[in-house]
Amino acid sequence: MNFLKAEWQNLALFNYEIDARILEKYLPTGTEIDIWNNKCYVSLVGFMFKNTKVLGLKVPFHINFEEVNLRFYVKRFENGEWKRGVVFIKEIVPKKAITFIANTLYQEHYETQKMRHKIIENENTNTFIYQWKNDKEWNTIEIETKKVLSKIEIDSEAEFITEHYFGYTKIDKETTFEYEVTHPRWEQFEVVNHKIDIDFEKNYGSDFGFLQTQNPTSVFLAEGSKITVKNKRKIELISTEEKLYA
Repeated sequence: MNFLKAEWQNLALFNYEIDARILEKYLPTGTEIDIWNNKCYVSLVGFMFKNTKVLGLKVPFHINFEEVNLRFYVKRFENGEWKRGVVFIKEIVPKKAITFIANTLYQEHYETQKMRHKIIENENTNTFIYQWKNDKEWNTIEIETKKVLSKIEIDSEAEFITEHYFGYTKIDKETTFEYEVTHPRWEQFEVVNHKIDIDFEKNYGSDFGFLQTQNPTSVFLAEGSKITVKNKRKIELISTEEKLYA
């Protein structure tokens, strides 16, 4: 049985170029940094969980909720091919039970905060707003888009950001958990404006404080889809010799 089924909707993706050396201490054993056009990225992502089922069951008051996460991109070689995935620095949700389950079963880095969201519909555009409260301060990310969907082009930056189908969690220096996320290829809305008002250092630590004064390299709004998260497994490391024959 799949661990989780849900819909991920209206994914706001703010992407920043970062020195890969900053991420080394967060890198799970058996993975390596995934690079696009010689750039290493972290992404701040806000989206909606809808119609959530854990182990096939809907948990009352935990069916529809927001999430905001900070993540980076990795790859892992197995069975003659590269698997592309993400590693989460932190995932913020408004439900304590979600945080408990994710941190206990998956050893993820979830945190519970008060959250809210809003969609403002205008004649030609929609505006998507995600907010979360850290101490007494509200953090806000906002994207205004056109209403027409378009395909995400092959080999584009948007494809690199959205087409990662595995999650990797660093347990310790020797242990990594892997889980698979399945979903169809997403489409996107054209972004016409965006705003960010968050305290990066307070939310994500001193390693990421520099993002406070850095503009995103790109901003996307993906429509999303139904998703499944398959049960985790402890990965087996491969040899350097095996990689050479990739």
